[in-house]
Amino acid sequence: MSSSSYGPEIFGADPVNIKWSVVRGDTSSITVSFLQDDEVTPYNITTWDFISTAYEKSTDLIDILTVTKPAPGTVTITAPASTTKDWGTGRASKVGELMFDLQVTINGSTDALDVIWTPLIGTISVIGDITYTGGSL
Repeated sequence: MSSSSYGPEIFGADPVNIKWSVVRGDTSSITVSFLQDDEVTPYNITTWDFISTAYEKSTDLIDILTVTKPAPGTVTITAPASTTKDWGTGRASKVGELMFDLQVTINGSTDALDVIWTPLIGTISVIGDITYTGGSL
């Protein structure tokens, strides 16, 4: 994600909208980089707090996803298998669609006030798992 379009200095700008495909019952991750205008130098996000959630309209449930900072200027959002195993229903190849977002609180960014910013929104397309794990069919 380039700061020239979506940087923290442009609060309220339209968030990046992506589609993430996840196989039900699998662990899945996406990585987001926050880069300065040169598109190489990462932002210092050490004091930024992140939360990511997924929302399934059909069940009205919200799942909190795992967010880590594996490298400077980078966050990884993970949907663990323990969470995705309950996503979607039915026997079709596409079994459901969830909404998700990534929200950041930039601590004390303006006059010691926190700024809340949602740089990323999207949908998670849940694909049915057809893996046979044994037993009778």
